[in-house]
Parts: sequence; structure tokens; C-alpha cells
Amino acid sequence: MGCMKSKEINLSEKVSGTRQSLGDPNNYIPDPTDGLGPAPSKPKPPTTDGTEEFIVLALYDYEAIHKEDLSFQKGDHLKVLENSGEWWSAKALSTGQEGYIPSNYVARVNSLETEEWFFRGVSRKDAERQLLSPGNMIGSFMIRDSETTKGGGADSDREVRWPGSCLVLEDKSCPAPEDRSCPAICISCLSRMFFHKDHRRTQTAPCNLPQFLGSYSLSVRDFDNQKKMETVKHYKIRTLDSGGFYISARNTFSSLQELVSHYKGQTDGLCQKLTYPCIAPKPQQPWEKDAWEIPRSSLKLEKKLGAGQFGEVWMATYNMHTKVAVKTMKPGSMSVEAFLEEANIMKTLQHDKLVKLHAVVTKEEPIYIITEYMEKGSLLDFLKSDEGHKQQLPVLIDFCAQIAEGMAFIEKRNYIHRDLRAANILVSAMLVCKIADFGLARVIDDNEYTAREGAKFPIKWTAPEAINYGSFTIKSDIWSFGILLMEIITYGRTPYPGMSHQEVIRALERGYRMPRTEGCPEELYEVMMQCWKRKPEDRPTFEYNQSILEDFFTATESQYQQQP
Repeated sequence: MGCMKSKEINLSEKVSGTRQSLGDPNNYIPDPTDGLGPAPSKPKPPTTDGTEEFIVLALYDYEAIHKEDLSFQKGDHLKVLENSGEWWSAKALSTGQEGYIPSNYVARVNSLETEEWFFRGVSRKDAERQLLSPGNMIGSFMIRDSETTKGGGADSDREVRWPGSCLVLEDKSCPAPEDRSCPAICISCLSRMFFHKDHRRTQTAPCNLPQFLGSYSLSVRDFDNQKKMETVKHYKIRTLDSGGFYISARNTFSSLQELVSHYKGQTDGLCQKLTYPCIAPKPQQPWEKDAWEIPRSSLKLEKKLGAGQFGEVWMATYNMHTKVAVKTMKPGSMSVEAFLEEANIMKTLQHDKLVKLHAVVTKEEPIYIITEYMEKGSLLDFLKSDEGHKQQLPVLIDFCAQIAEGMAFIEKRNYIHRDLRAANILVSAMLVCKIADFGLARVIDDNEYTAREGAKFPIKWTAPEAINYGSFTIKSDIWSFGILLMEIITYGRTPYPGMSHQEVIRALERGYRMPRTEGCPEELYEVMMQCWKRKPEDRPTFEYNQSILEDFFTATESQYQQQP
């Protein structure tokens, strides 16, 4: 049970110019999915062709772990010689030494990525998660890429208004103000119409549409005196035709650096003066490009994290330098060929809310599946723990939203999970939820799991049409998501408590649905009930559920602030 979409991939295809691993290279098989995944979130500069020097600045320290690598310190300048893939060939300008560097540890000189306060590709919701995480304080901030919401929803633009000064209109449909006692300027990128007192004129200069749609947003950690809790406020940063920037129409700046400096010195209409950039955890170095089928001897199993129906999960160290999670599959639990076919697909699914598959060991049983290591373990175990029980409703809703985001990505890629439940969600040290085991369910070869009468079949999470007819679709995943929401809000309680599998099946056929529990908001229960519609086509999409859950507490509030 797992991802239904497949692609033909040549496992023997070699990748030229790749970085070599320690150990016998004959024991390694190149990643068969190179080039098949989505484009990385961090935009790559154009490939070097010798006509222009490509100089980067080191954002973090890096100590070489292979003889072909190049060590460097934060602040070092390096010249990139070749920049395809996640490992780039570079030359240190200070020493002249050459070697491979992790591309996510550097940024092009003079680019915004070199600023500690700039976060590329971070959504509004993720900005809130990061700014509210431990280590940040009131006034901690980041500047990020602006988001555009279809049709203008909760994440659409909110404008800055200054009473007695000017009124900034940002929509072609904005009428001329009734009261002309103060000047009003319309800088809509669509109408380009200016109003001043009783006069109006059309600007003839060409409009730069992308600029006026807003390129960046400023997110600031604040304290809400009414709610008595810390929160995050967002401000649109607009760009001018001349290249300047502004939040308030009365103050423009030639650069984002100048804007940050100004608001560090004074609030000037913001909720807080800017203090320190949001703390950014050091990114994981990219996985070795040529390490897909790896030697079993390259792994040292160190700590058993858990055991399931089909194997065990261990914390392990790969090649004496990288902490990973290793799932060891029970011999005979799956076909190696079927697993490799599914793993090839799983490897192409790259998203922040999906557990990253690094490598496999399949030459002999037991099969090993090597993934990124998640410190808090499964969401089910976390919810049942003392720490999990301390999490309040906003955190629980955020767990739901994160899972919906990951599943929305799977939905867009036309895949399905087939075994969505809290046991298959992993949690990081920063309480980031990631979906795991998407793809394994389809290749399990065990009648106790694949037959609906089997003791291991996840009846309580499975949609009726999947139970009765074996019809697994993204809509049956939606049903499972509703059950998962109930798991989260009840801190890991088993669904349909006190009922056997057969009792659950009969009850569902009669139209029974789990009742709302104490502590479950009615709005969240309504999301569950929508997921449990009898007809699959009547159930919502994951994208829709994501939007509802991300704005669960703030759907009626302005997500982008207006200055007083």
C-alpha cells in the first residue's frame, strides 16, 4: 500500500562528475532519482561558463568529512568552479585549495541570502513557527519572500494607512475617497491612477507589475496584550519603480538593509523595534550524491528507537559522521524488487513536511531503509509522552496544519499514502511534523496486513470504500486524515475506543462517526466530519484543509498589519 504513481528509472545509470564516497565505490549505486525531483526551494545561480566569476560567502563552518571535500569557516569567500547538484566544486580564495562544498552552506556574495535576517522560501506560517520557537525574543524578525493568495484571502495584502497624511489604495476597484480633505494616492499597479485633491491623472510610465505586487514581507515577534500571549505580526514590503522599498508610504528606503536599520532604531508604526534576526538552525548537509544502495557496513546501529509490525527503527551513524534513522524490515515482509520500484518514487517526493529518504540496503535481507533522523520519534509516541501532554491546543492544531501541508504536496504530485496515521508521522526537536512511510504500505507482503480481516490491517484509519472494495485514492487518505486529527486532539488515543475491527466496520456501514470529544473545538470537529463524508468525491482536498487549519485561530484577522 503506498504511492500509486511510478516511473521507469535505470538503476545502473551513472552520474558523471559526482563526488566519491568513503569505502569501496563498487559497493555504491548512484541515486537513481537524480534530476527527477522538484526544483530546490533555494534558487541556484546560473551554471558557471567561465565568462563571469561566481563568488560565494560561507554562511556556516564546514569541516571536510571526505578527502575530496573543502573545509571552510563562516565568512570565507570561495570561487565556485561547478555548481550542479547539491555539492559544488569550489576554490578557497584565501588558500587556493579546491574541493567539494555543500551548496546550502553558502550564498552568492552581495545577495540577500548573505543577510542573517533574510529567509528565502519561508511561508507566513513557517515564519510564525520559527519566530515563536525557543531562543527568539520580542522584536526578533525576518524578511522573507512575500506570498500571494489566490483571490485575496487571509494572506492577501494589507496596506499601511496614515491618518491626516495620505491614504494608499492598492486595488483597481478602490473608489476615489469621498473626503478629499487629505490627499489620497493610488499606486495600484493595475490602474496606475493618481488622485490628489480634486485632480486626477493617469501615469504614463510603464508599470512593473511584479514589483508592485510586493516582493517581500517583514515578520516580527510581538506580544498580544489582549490575548496575553506572544504572537507574530507581518508587514508587506513594497517596491518602487526606482528600486526603493517601503512599508509606510511616508518612509522609503534605497535597500532592505537601510529599511532594517531604520526599524531597529525606532518602531515608527511597527508593533516592536527590530532586535535580533530569527535564529536559523544550521541546515543538514546534503546527502552524498552517489550513495543510494550503500554497504551495510557503513552503518552503525546505536540505539533502538522502536519496533513495529514489520521491523525495527534504529538511530544510527552513517560512515562515522552522519546521524540517520534506519528502519530494518523483517525478512520476507516485502519483495526487494517491489520495494526498490517504490523507493525510486519515494525518493522524488522532496518536501519540508515529508521525511527524506536517503539510501537503502537491499543486497541481502534484512532490508534497511535509511532516512533523516527525527529527534522526537513518532507523533503517536510523542503525544502520549509527558512532553506531548503539555502541548496546548494551538500546537496541536499546528501539527494538523503541518501534516495537511505535506499531504497537499503528495496530492499535487498525484500520489497517495494509504497508511496515514499518527504512528507514521515523525517529530523533530523543533516540533516539525513530517510524514513517513509514504510508499511502504503498497509493497508489504503480509496477508495479516493486506487482508481486511487481518489483525494488522489498519481498519480504524481506513475509508469504507478502501475496506470494502480495495479502492485507495487521495480521498481515502482524506478519511484517514480525519481519524489522525482525532488522534492528535486526544493525545494519541486509539480511534473508536472499545470497539473491535468488525464492530467498526458494521458501525460505519450504519453511518456511525466518532463523536466530538471534550476539548475538541467544534470547528476542528467539522473538519473531521467533512473528511468522513460517505461519498469520496464530497470530501475536501488536502489543500483546502491546509488553508483552514493554518488560519484556524486567525481566519477573521488581518494577517498583514496596518500601521496606526
